[in-house]
Amino acid sequence: MTPQFVRPARLPPGSRVAALSLSSGFVTEVMGRYQAGVRQVADEFGWEIVAAPNALRGETFLYDHPQVRADDLHWALEHPEMDGLLSIIGGDDSVRLLPFLNLNTIRANPKPFLGFSDGTVTLLAFLRAGVMAYHGPALLTDLAENGGMHPLTVQGIRRALVDQPQPFDLSPAPEWTEHSSDWEDESLQEVRRPFQPGDGWQWLQGSAPAQGHLMGGCLEVLDMLNGTPGWPAPELWRGAVLALETSEDVPTPGQVGYWLRNYAAQGILTHAAGLLLARPKRYTPEMVRELYVWVRRVLREGGREDLPVVANVDFGHTSPQLTLPFGAQVRLDPAAGRITVLP
Repeated sequence: MTPQFVRPARLPPGSRVAALSLSSGFVTEVMGRYQAGVRQVADEFGWEIVAAPNALRGETFLYDHPQVRADDLHWALEHPEMDGLLSIIGGDDSVRLLPFLNLNTIRANPKPFLGFSDGTVTLLAFLRAGVMAYHGPALLTDLAENGGMHPLTVQGIRRALVDQPQPFDLSPAPEWTEHSSDWEDESLQEVRRPFQPGDGWQWLQGSAPAQGHLMGGCLEVLDMLNGTPGWPAPELWRGAVLALETSEDVPTPGQVGYWLRNYAAQGILTHAAGLLLARPKRYTPEMVRELYVWVRRVLREGGREDLPVVANVDFGHTSPQLTLPFGAQVRLDPAAGRITVLP
């Protein structure tokens, strides 16, 4: 049976969106960057960003008190004047929120949540609660982009979160970057980062069209979740199009292959409908080629040489990044080279 997910209400201009520090409290070190993101979100989407009660209490306090981070999530869901939820930045310890997360609160108050990286913990909590969630930019990343948001980022958020639901095709970024700028130097806020021409997607295997619900996230965070109560039940994985990305930790291609072997052993790859692999951050061309060898190898071992796989997709730890509605149906058409998100 295909899992069913509640689609939260859209976020038109005038919406109030809670900014959440569910992972690192680093934002207080770069408040100029935070304010830039708040301004750019208001300019592009007409949203009012409201900091959750504990979101700006500093890195040490939030590290020491994971429960208050979960409390902020519940506050944003239950507060009648909050229309949506936005991750300020990722980190590496959202898994510590698991004892405090209340899936009933998510289920009873379905609102759109947008985030990525360590936000994977929260994205999957929403799916476990039966509510769609949105894998996309955090406030301090592409939403506070130097010189203004990239048009691909704006288009992705509008299609997923603002416009009325209708089918739309994902598109390769015409240009991309992983250049790091100094967020503490506010003089750089209007200095556009260097971008390089887009290199397109790579369809690694599969010829027949396939369709399933989107889910996945950051592989390093998924590894922390694996075996915990936050790991989705087998029926939630069944029939999914997996969207998987890697972080600035730069796991080796072999490590990615080992994680995929785990998914094969669990039956996740056996019952998957398709696989989207993000552009891997800080990989050399040689590492990319080795990664593709590992992916094909693991799928061959699991008897899934039929599985449609498209790599180098613009989501996760790359800029600009697409917004992927987790829980929505997506159709892969290898022959046409299309990825279509369905309403």
